[in-house]
Amino acid sequence: MTPKLILQLLCLLALCCTLPAAETEKAKIEALISHIQGLEGATFIRNGSEYTAANAAKFLRAKWDRADKEVKTAADFIAKVASTSGTSGKAYVIRFKDGKEVPCGEYLTAQLKKM
Repeated sequence: MTPKLILQLLCLLALCCTLPAAETEKAKIEALISHIQGLEGATFIRNGSEYTAANAAKFLRAKWDRADKEVKTAADFIAKVASTSGTSGKAYVIRFKDGKEVPCGEYLTAQLKKM
């Protein structure tokens, strides 16, 4: 994770302390997406195709935008947007630089617990 991304995440977390609950959840979701975007050397696997972390973040933001009415919390975002394909039902996977693969939903849930 780059120093710039760490600073962005810290600013988002600080912002969470001063926002109403709905805005706090949106800030958490944005922090999760930003975290995905900053995963250097990671590959996002969706429906058998591989994408960069930057493309994954762009995709997740667009999917979140389409599901905005269903997503009220960061946990909703993980469950309804960032875990599985609505088309195929297949789980999204993150392959890290070292080759380790983790389901995206599990990874983001762990990141959310750290916030």
